[in-house]
Amino acid sequence: MRRRPDAAMIFAAGLGTRMAPLTLSRPKALVEVAGRPLVDHAIALAREAGIGRIVVNVHHFADMMAAHLRNRGVLISDERGRLLETGGGLKKARPLLDAEAVVTINVDAILSGPNAIDALASAWDPSRMDGLLLLVAPPDRLAHAGGGDFAASGDPGPIRRGGPLTYAGLAILSLSDAADWPDGAFSLNVVFDRMIASGRLFGLRHRGSWVDVGHPDGIAAAERLLKDDEDVRG
Repeated sequence: MRRRPDAAMIFAAGLGTRMAPLTLSRPKALVEVAGRPLVDHAIALAREAGIGRIVVNVHHFADMMAAHLRNRGVLISDERGRLLETGGGLKKARPLLDAEAVVTINVDAILSGPNAIDALASAWDPSRMDGLLLLVAPPDRLAHAGGGDFAASGDPGPIRRGGPLTYAGLAILSLSDAADWPDGAFSLNVVFDRMIASGRLFGLRHRGSWVDVGHPDGIAAAERLLKDDEDVRG
């Protein structure tokens, strides 16, 4: 039986070095796109998909982030003592998430088109999958200088490293083996590679466009994308 995840982890603790000088005075999560901080875009995406529990991790300008998130109905995973990267941050937040599988959201991902969390949840099948990543093809990735990350066999289908598809920073991940993940700081790529080795990491192509707002040039591209998407929706 498919079970729709009802918890989301928003990764907002990073130093945002590529976004400098904007991140010299604020966390990347509070950089504004179309008049709203990036973290608010991520929270809205999760709430539009009906996610009931949202956890946001904090480290860089943690007090500023905590003040912004106060009274917004989200839980804070505090990484003031040590930045744990995506994998370590998710493992630390596991008690707050209180879920068997969670949606993970990179705070700098801006998307057009159908709600990506709804799409992932509709395709999620824990009998076959330990992870389901949202992927974008080259025509749909904007302001992104890098190449592809994965190749997929089907849509959704099992994925492997190397190929034209880029990870868009959203996923559904099982936490069933999280106790066996490394301790301390580590990237979710460690978890992805384990899932690939067992044939249980899948990918789903996003039916829209994506901007990685990891650098200042991405802001204008993201604002154009959101404006175009709003015009299409009428």
